[in-house]
Amino acid sequence: MRRAILILTLLAAALWSAPSLAHARNQLGPLCTTDTTPADQMIDACNKIVALKVFSGENLATIYFWRAVGWNKKGNYTQVIADAGEAIRLHPSVAAYNLRGSAYYDRGEYDIAIADFNDALRIGPPSGIIFHNRGNAWRSKGEYAKAIADYDQSIKSDPKSVFSWQNRGISKRALGDLDGALADINEAIRLDPTLPQPLTSRAVIWRAKGDLDRAIADSTEAIRLAKAKAPANIMTPPGSVLISAYTHRALAYEAKGDFDRAKQDYAATLEGKASDAGSKANQATAKVRLSLLSETLPPSPRTATAAPPPPASAAKPAGAASPSPPPAAERQRAETGRETVRRVALVIGNGAYARVRPLPNPTNDARAMAKSLRDIGFVVTEGTDLDRTAMQATIRDFLRDAARSQVAVVYYAGHGVQIDGRNYLVPIDIQFQAGSGMTDTMMDMDTIMAGLDDQVRTNILILDACRNNPMAPKLASAGPARDIEAGSGLAAPATLGAGSTLGAGTLIAFATAPGQVALDGEGANSPFSAALTRHIGTPGLEVQQMLTRVRAEVVAATKGKQVPWSNSSLLGEVYLAEK
Repeated sequence: MRRAILILTLLAAALWSAPSLAHARNQLGPLCTTDTTPADQMIDACNKIVALKVFSGENLATIYFWRAVGWNKKGNYTQVIADAGEAIRLHPSVAAYNLRGSAYYDRGEYDIAIADFNDALRIGPPSGIIFHNRGNAWRSKGEYAKAIADYDQSIKSDPKSVFSWQNRGISKRALGDLDGALADINEAIRLDPTLPQPLTSRAVIWRAKGDLDRAIADSTEAIRLAKAKAPANIMTPPGSVLISAYTHRALAYEAKGDFDRAKQDYAATLEGKASDAGSKANQATAKVRLSLLSETLPPSPRTATAAPPPPASAAKPAGAASPSPPPAAERQRAETGRETVRRVALVIGNGAYARVRPLPNPTNDARAMAKSLRDIGFVVTEGTDLDRTAMQATIRDFLRDAARSQVAVVYYAGHGVQIDGRNYLVPIDIQFQAGSGMTDTMMDMDTIMAGLDDQVRTNILILDACRNNPMAPKLASAGPARDIEAGSGLAAPATLGAGSTLGAGTLIAFATAPGQVALDGEGANSPFSAALTRHIGTPGLEVQQMLTRVRAEVVAATKGKQVPWSNSSLLGEVYLAEK
């Protein structure tokens, strides 16, 4: 970005050589148009120049551009976009498009960012910096081949482009090429060993390879470098370097079992100022992981960890008491086996609702799914008919186990709702009523996703739940459907997590399409769960192909009334039942 800014430097110098108002311009001009000026002074100087009303057209566009640079230093991307947009309106330039595109990128609006970078390349001349920035946006969308192609162009333009080497390595890691990723990031470190960011990126690779000591060493050095010297590149979001380094060192400490140091680093992550999408995602992960390590919750009497399901003949009707936990010796074996567990699953089925319409099948669905997952090698944390306390404890037990896993599956059957764009799973003791504290009584799906978001795991989340809003006047509808009456439905995820989309990938599968009702079914299982359990154990069946078969079966069984839907950032073929 620094070279893109220099495009306007010559024009800025020409502005202050004009004879009129020379004294004021000589004072304000360099403050407004020098990238080393502190942000507040830069913005103030540019404000005063705009207030003079002596510039127009290209000259005024330059002032707006530099004021946008000042806002960018502060991480105020809304103002960056506004000022860069005004600069583009007055006089389109590569620098202004690049700056606005970078702000959209930092806000997580990748498609708009790509459009701006495309316009920058269109008006040209082609710039390695623009290719690099567009590559970042492609990478964040999970379009890794396109990202690598853009980083190739950037490296071709400037073989010493450290961050292009680093980010090409990150893209290769996302595609599973750990050795190629390591080679690229090593080159970035060789080119500039004083930069902390490549060291943090290499720490993620070491963690993916299971070399936790090297991961800790690299992230420790990254923290030292970041503290010794603030990032010089003004396009680096404030606080992002330390937030990232602390997060990844904490994850390595936690995976190693050094929970005290992990908690200290998660706390340090949360102390940083997060202005960009990546830093906010890291802090969301840190918040969940710190909570998991800091709070001791009693095990739920309705939670069975890796316990065998009851015989089919002993299956209980919905609403009956759940099985007691396994004996202490069995629970201890599960605990000591966590070091080597690579595939874990959380299975919850809630049907015995006390204050909203109960559902007959979720407990049956959960038991069937838990058995299917155990049969293909998953260690399963299972719970049925859970109240809020039990549900919270079950989810936290699972997230603790998932810290050492390579594949994590989450399955939920029961009521589920969407409020203000966020999805919630509903415990059986819910009592729907309007009020600001209502969401506190449910389980936030974003919290579960943040707890799994560490860039080295494949995550599969499956929701056989309603897609309706509980805040509607009626709270229960007639008929066997998993809904809490008409509303906007569960929200399709806008993102699958900053970390998970850069790591092994995440897939979220819903029992039905947005805005529709997931049927509970007339038999012992819902149409979706019945189809899922028939196909999930098929050896050699790739997970997305498996969901395609499930979708076709559900559509046929419901005569088109229910169409399962999914959203994926998986980076390759994933097999739940090995070939």
